[in-house]
Amino acid sequence: MIELHNISRTYGVGQVATKALDKINLEFPAGSFVTVVGTSGSGKTTLLNIVGGLDTGYEGTVRVDGVDLKTMDDRSLSRFRNKTVGFVFQHFNLLQHLTSVQNVALPAFFSTDPIPDAELRATEALKRVGLADKLDSLPGQLSGGQKQRVAIARALLLNPKLILCDEPTGNLDTTTGAQIISLFESLNRDDNLTVLVVTHEEFLFKNSTHTIHLEDGKQVDMLQERKG
Repeated sequence: MIELHNISRTYGVGQVATKALDKINLEFPAGSFVTVVGTSGSGKTTLLNIVGGLDTGYEGTVRVDGVDLKTMDDRSLSRFRNKTVGFVFQHFNLLQHLTSVQNVALPAFFSTDPIPDAELRATEALKRVGLADKLDSLPGQLSGGQKQRVAIARALLLNPKLILCDEPTGNLDTTTGAQIISLFESLNRDDNLTVLVVTHEEFLFKNSTHTIHLEDGKQVDMLQERKG
């Protein structure tokens, strides 16, 4: 499902050049639950952005679902991000003047293909994450955990194969964060979604199938299988 071969990423040139990733080699099968851990500046988010097709300035080869991302033009990458990948971020990124259903349905408006049943899909996605009673609520009426569930529902709207999460519990208390992690585990287990989570809270993700430890752009730990 995800293959990275000799991935390096450098920002800047000459004396100010900084290597964010240095020859990373990883492979994960479909249905994996992967956690990427490391200190701030270790390259975690850069790795996530490359897998998600948000960063194309890397060296090496990235294949997702058998497709080499380097072979895609801008339009193809946009379609890839829209159809294959769902993104969940630390800060929720909800529009304050839109209801939960409207926020979740947003990706349909940027889809290259018509999505006539976007509102129905959004409703079902919100039910899937336990927010059937918050369909018409504005973000200001939701708790932090509920906002993150709306963001997760939005990531699920177009039935992606891969969910990429950047510090999804970073703005939540421990109890709420654990509930969000349980939701990710459920999506991974019941829907066979491949989940890749960047986190500094490794201890929370006890049931991940693989853990990668990055430090200064390098993979310092071998790929570890946690289950299955």
